[in-house]
Amino acid sequence: MFGSTEKRIQKALSALRIDDLATDLAGAGIAVEVKMAGKRALVTLVAGFPCAGLRDALVAAVKAAAVEAGAESAEVALQVRIQPHQAQQEIPSLDAVKNVIAVASGKGGVGKSTTAVNLALALAAEGARVGILDADVTGPSQQMMLGVPDGRRPQVKDQKFFVPVLAHGLQSMSMGYLADQVTAIVWRGPKLAGALTQLTMDTLWDELDYLVVDMPPGTGDIQLTLAQRIPVAGAVIVTTPQDVATMDARRGIEMFRKVDIAVLGVVENMAMHVCSNCGHVEHIFGSGGGERIARDYQSELLGSLPLDVRIREQADGGRPSVIAEPDGPLAQAYRRIARRLAARLAARPVAGKRAFPRVVQAAGEESPGAGSPGLYTPPRG
Repeated sequence: MFGSTEKRIQKALSALRIDDLATDLAGAGIAVEVKMAGKRALVTLVAGFPCAGLRDALVAAVKAAAVEAGAESAEVALQVRIQPHQAQQEIPSLDAVKNVIAVASGKGGVGKSTTAVNLALALAAEGARVGILDADVTGPSQQMMLGVPDGRRPQVKDQKFFVPVLAHGLQSMSMGYLADQVTAIVWRGPKLAGALTQLTMDTLWDELDYLVVDMPPGTGDIQLTLAQRIPVAGAVIVTTPQDVATMDARRGIEMFRKVDIAVLGVVENMAMHVCSNCGHVEHIFGSGGGERIARDYQSELLGSLPLDVRIREQADGGRPSVIAEPDGPLAQAYRRIARRLAARLAARPVAGKRAFPRVVQAAGEESPGAGSPGLYTPPRG
């Protein structure tokens, strides 16, 4: 009898849909174990993603579903175990980094960098250890959004490795730390590739669950370097609703597909404007663009964000929305999107245990700091 009750509850819970995640527990990579103690169900949930903001609602939903499936009462224990997930084949794993998530867009001006930093902060707020890498070598902006003063340089260890700069609880690295804000970085493709490789591989990341990579717009040299040298567990595409932006977003998705990187979902930015005086909602840039892309590519619309002046002001002021107003609707929207993308990743195959050497600069490739006035190069012994 108990065995059949356990199985019935187990089946019901695995299929339990969680609206916040837009999927059921099984689809979110949440493992369920049920044991009966008399007529009381002892339920253990093991989530593969951080979910501090969802914990209470998730536990309550599971208790209710267990009772509906036949238990008189239920006790629920929720554990979080974030594992490294499968990246492109034959790409060496990064030391001390479980999962690399690329945040990309097909074109500039869609709010990709603002989205990237808020998603990184949201993952941290949900309970993960998170870093952010500014891969826009020629146009870095994360140092400003994180409120790091101009001229701040990362410490160097053993005359070779960068120590990430801590900001709002994130480990961060950016070319903006190695050059003044007004310095124009005018480099060709091989030098850009070398810079991204050095920033990624020569930074001493400290036991990260997620490294969020803020990509430059487009499908050029930096994107190709990322695909060839850095193990990316998944990508997020940021777009605005209008046709010209969604057209470029489709190119971004096609690029990731060609290099065997999973697209975890689409974030629609500037989806609507809510009048601060009367509350009227207006879709200034059109509507439904992100949802159409997700549907056409069998992906998921992770969430839509409003056109809100506070997002811009807070990022420009070095305190992005998740930090500036942690209990506000904007922060909660970013946290919901972060949970969904992390859940999508948790449902993907776990990485095999493979040992690879560190990726080093390719023969003939220019050092990223060579011959570039105003840039910082670690001293060599």
